[in-house]
Amino acid sequence: MTSVLLDVSNISLSFGNNRVLHDINFAVLEHSIHAIIGPNGAGKTSLLNCISGFYRPQEGSITFGEHDLTKTPTTQIAPLGIARTFQNIALYTGLNTVDNLMAARHIHMKQNSIQSMLYWGRAKREEIENRRFVEEIIDFLEITEIRESIVGTLPYGLRKRIELGRALALEPTVLLLDEPMAGMNADEKEDMARFVLDIHERKGVTIVLIEHDMGVVMDISDQVVVLDFGRKIGEGTPDEVKNDPGVIRAYLGEAHRVSETVADG
Repeated sequence: MTSVLLDVSNISLSFGNNRVLHDINFAVLEHSIHAIIGPNGAGKTSLLNCISGFYRPQEGSITFGEHDLTKTPTTQIAPLGIARTFQNIALYTGLNTVDNLMAARHIHMKQNSIQSMLYWGRAKREEIENRRFVEEIIDFLEITEIRESIVGTLPYGLRKRIELGRALALEPTVLLLDEPMAGMNADEKEDMARFVLDIHERKGVTIVLIEHDMGVVMDISDQVVVLDFGRKIGEGTPDEVKNDPGVIRAYLGEAHRVSETVADG
């Protein structure tokens, strides 16, 4: 029987008098792809920010193993096994691909700065092991040809792939993806969807996904949570959600049918 890996319970979030999340509940099962969808301003990214520790909800809990993430220091969430990507690419644009991925390996480095600068003994072995892990990610994401390229000079689609690789370099148990296919053309979306599925199936990573392309969501997700104005209005399998009258009504004002692309807010 598959167990609950991430439990979001009664989460509410406000900024002053503006309440952006209202009593949100859902459970993410181990080894699943769990999508969060909704019209503009639904609160999807705010919810992901609560899970990753960037925001602190005023009410509720988010349980990951024995840890309540709402009470865990933000700096300790990645070492627990939770990594994320962002809507807006947040890479070191002046560094190359390898260095960007190596930067994410810092939580796995045990040697102090002096030992690392001397580059001998344990520090050297640690560096070699981390570089080996990064090279495996480069092969996995098929970015060998740009491994030495300065990230700021690369096309948007490749930079999104590098950002995915940087999240993988943290060796996550749960991967939070905030619109990983936004701004991509059809071929780039197809490649990214394939990588997301490979991460899930070959690496056994549980994925929580925000994505505005409903075709992708319906194709790759096991469960879908639907938000509207900060409230959960639907939850279930893709087929259940697609045929839910409340979900259809929520999207009618945005795109006239649920299968069309909608943007996040």
